[in-house]
Amino acid sequence: MRKIIHVDMDCFYAAVEMRDNPLIAHLPIAVGGSEERRGVISTCNYLAREYGVRSAMATAQALKLCRKLVLVPGRMSVYKEVSKQINEIYHQYTDLVEPLSLDEAYLDVTDCTQCHGSATLIAKQIRQQIFEKTGLTASAGIAPNKFMAKIASDLNKPNGQYVVTPDEVDKFSRNMSLDQISGVGKVTFNKLQRLGLTTGDDIRKAEFSMLEKYFGKFATVLKQRSIGIDERPVNPHHQRKSVGVETTLPADITGQAACVEVLDKLMPELIRRLSKVNPQQSISKQGIKLKFNDFQSTTAEKASTAIDRQLCIDLLEQALERADGRSIRLIGLSVGLPSEKVESTPSPQMSLFDDR
Repeated sequence: MRKIIHVDMDCFYAAVEMRDNPLIAHLPIAVGGSEERRGVISTCNYLAREYGVRSAMATAQALKLCRKLVLVPGRMSVYKEVSKQINEIYHQYTDLVEPLSLDEAYLDVTDCTQCHGSATLIAKQIRQQIFEKTGLTASAGIAPNKFMAKIASDLNKPNGQYVVTPDEVDKFSRNMSLDQISGVGKVTFNKLQRLGLTTGDDIRKAEFSMLEKYFGKFATVLKQRSIGIDERPVNPHHQRKSVGVETTLPADITGQAACVEVLDKLMPELIRRLSKVNPQQSISKQGIKLKFNDFQSTTAEKASTAIDRQLCIDLLEQALERADGRSIRLIGLSVGLPSEKVESTPSPQMSLFDDR
């Protein structure tokens, strides 16, 4: 039986800004782009969330919800440095550390002898050390597997922790809401609800053939999680799977020609980023993302061994067929990395969005 801890910093980017500028610490704040540049909120503090502000929300909408919102530009270099300090604390307890982003990680402390081998006490001590070293608070989930530990870390936020013991696995997985399962987004959860499935217990009772019909290979994951099974090990050699670049446009655009003009501006930056992680520039697929003026997104991708401008245009045509008259506010390009070429050193996803 493994002992897994999921540590998740509390509103990380916003917390760093509050720490470094005490004058705004008592105010609703958000880290993100300006309203004039059609910016998006990366994260916000808990006071701002009381007004309904959330990550990935348009800055203009956030300012409508909270007129007193203090908008702060992001400082990624600072966040990376703080993340490095936190990671050093993790490694005082175990080398089995899997970073998921700058502000969260899994730790396997099964063989850790500190704190008499108690994962609960180890998590508490780690959180205390993080606070003493950085002035920031963290929450933690402790469980026999990664899946439950991640859910548990959300259950006593901020600055708390939650334990799922081996004896509690059955009850916990039976009663959990299905939108807590990684991979179950809003669309999938709505689909599950339409089928009358909202909890782990509902999945347990459902016929696998029915789940497979509607959810394909993901049906196996649903069944496993519904009975508390997650055999994924904590992987300290996290492999980067993709490289991407995107831009929110100053004004909405329509039509293929206008989109191609944006793609041509994005492609050099995509190539630069790809060269940093893979000098050979070999890839496994190409993809394009469009976000429409109603904030709905669509993607199109296809296997490819090298970046191909014409393929980008072909994928753009596919995505534009789903516009249904809507204009476009964001365009993104991405490539998948072939598994044999990815980095063997930890390479966490450095997301701009932090909603914890």
